[in-house]
Amino acid sequence: MPHTVEERPPHDPELTALLDAAFAELVAKYGAEGRSQVKDGARYFVVVDDARHAVACAALQTFDNNDAELKRMYVAPHARGRGLARLLLNTLEQAARAAGHSTVRLSTGYLQPEAIALYESSGYTRTEPWGKYVFEPSTYCYSKQIALF
Repeated sequence: MPHTVEERPPHDPELTALLDAAFAELVAKYGAEGRSQVKDGARYFVVVDDARHAVACAALQTFDNNDAELKRMYVAPHARGRGLARLLLNTLEQAARAAGHSTVRLSTGYLQPEAIALYESSGYTRTEPWGKYVFEPSTYCYSKQIALF
């Protein structure tokens, strides 16, 4: 089945449903920890299937002048194992590069081995935690340089 990636507004109903499902999975894994904020102005992307239904999502926001941050990467359980997360990750890296960012940062939890494997196999390296993650040992931070200087 062909899948495409498209940008959606933050209050798109399919996007909202995916984000709610993502948060429910995180609560089931880690408990009722607060979710980190996605900044105003973040760009949201979804993967749509050939029936035009959103089956995966992620957000891209500015971290600082040179870096972008990947947030809310999620693939619906019925759509997993098809390479959709990698498709979405590659698309967000291209969007970050086009916006002038040189590095993409992200965070994930230690109970998400599939996410860790995806990021590491895509060239992300573990970094020192930043911001609130400094005090969250269950969170792993990663970055990848996407542009040459």
